[in-house]
Amino acid sequence: MSLDNMTDRGAAWPELPYAAWKDTYATLHLWTQIVGKIRLAQTPWLNHSWHVVLYVTPRGLTTSPIPYGERTFELEFDFLDHVLRASASDGDKKEIGLFPRSVADFYAEIMRVLAELGIEVRLNELPNEIPDAIRFSEDHVHASYDREYAERHWRVLLQVNRVLHAFRTSFIGKCSPVHFFWGSFDLAVTRFSGRRAPPFTPSGAVPNMPAAVELDAYSHECSSAGFWPGGQGVDYPAFYSYASPAPDGFSTASIRPADAFWNKDLGQYNLPYDAVRTAGDPEQALMDFLVSTYEAAANLGKWDRAALECPLGQPGIPRKV
Repeated sequence: MSLDNMTDRGAAWPELPYAAWKDTYATLHLWTQIVGKIRLAQTPWLNHSWHVVLYVTPRGLTTSPIPYGERTFELEFDFLDHVLRASASDGDKKEIGLFPRSVADFYAEIMRVLAELGIEVRLNELPNEIPDAIRFSEDHVHASYDREYAERHWRVLLQVNRVLHAFRTSFIGKCSPVHFFWGSFDLAVTRFSGRRAPPFTPSGAVPNMPAAVELDAYSHECSSAGFWPGGQGVDYPAFYSYASPAPDGFSTASIRPADAFWNKDLGQYNLPYDAVRTAGDPEQALMDFLVSTYEAAANLGKWDRAALECPLGQPGIPRKV
């Protein structure tokens, strides 16, 4: 089916049915893990694993500049031209095609391309946060790539990225960037109360997740929200919001919009993407979810909201102090 028949590029919030692209999703998830692990291998550790993430761009997802001695390089997924672009600070660049190919084939080519750029990187080949993981160089199982749905997913990320950035402007406490975690394949932003979290024992429930990483991720009280395209028993794309640790009463708080619900199995609020996509004002529907879940976490957790918040930012207008 042609692109013109499947996608209306004027539609900001396209359909993204989980069943229609789950095989492409699984393969792309692993490709992003390879690229993310390259950044991980070269970048000094930053609190809460913020150094490993990818960022949404006008064409796809990027690592941002990665240090390599006195040089830097960058890897960017381009979901319009359907290539992975590798660029180095000395002007060299290479492209790797995105098409139906195995994870092992993609991994071998990206290692070859980096070597041609004079970049040698050694990775832990075992995927993170994925059950029954297969080493990248041995994975001939995942080999799907539907250009249409890869582009649709990126177009959803574009819109979510825009709303999450707007939401972020109303918080002056410690807050993460808006970034894409390749381990769990979600776009997220996280606010912090400023207080250390009570000691806890890592769950061990997440496959190939070192305890030290989980301890670092949840060292301080936080409220986190984002988007992911489905999985873990949720067979549709959805927004999520959770608090760590969750204060008493959080699971029964009043949350907007009406389609949002508490997911007991995942310990988080979910809002189906289709409820936002089909809303009269998708941006407002998503903002209502972000604000109401944060307010529930902050109010019940007794955060110092007066010291942490400000009005939503406006272009060209400095924040009033």
